[in-house]
Amino acid sequence: MPADLQSAPFGRSGTDPLRGEGYRLASVSHMPSFDVVSEVDRQELRNAVDQAQREMANRFDFKNTNSSIEQNELVITIRTISEEKARAVRTLLEEKFVKRGMSLKGIDWGKFEQASGDTVRQVVTVKVGINSDKAREINKLIKEKGPKGVSSQTQGEQIRVTGKKRDDLQAVIALLKGSDLEVPLQFENFRD
Repeated sequence: MPADLQSAPFGRSGTDPLRGEGYRLASVSHMPSFDVVSEVDRQELRNAVDQAQREMANRFDFKNTNSSIEQNELVITIRTISEEKARAVRTLLEEKFVKRGMSLKGIDWGKFEQASGDTVRQVVTVKVGINSDKAREINKLIKEKGPKGVSSQTQGEQIRVTGKKRDDLQAVIALLKGSDLEVPLQFENFRD
């Protein structure tokens, strides 16, 4: 007759080896940490573009200019009749971004390009994530100017910062906020 494996004992003595005497869970002490990320709230981005489109449709200085703003995820395309009007659309977009709490550091305003039908096009890219060059720069800054005992490592498009004391981590956040790193940074997953 085959053995019933569900009711079979665990070890030789028929007891659960994890519950036996002498077995203790090793206590793992976690060091305080947080993640440095560069993200954008996509809904706020969409709202800012929508507001700019509505205002552009109602403003007299954009009448009969065939000006438009198109968004495809993190790429925004501005189309209009001249570079001057494209700059006006850019100013309008920047105002809406700032009102929505978005940083202008993560926005790459492309060059003006001639498009079909005597129009001008500008492609705007919203950058997210921390690229490897910027991550090296941030890690170097933390190592050189951060408190002693704080370490950082790159994990994909974010950086994990760990330290022995919470105050040291807050000093690193202040250091990064005070540095001009040309990317918008957010600080997430603060763990004690």
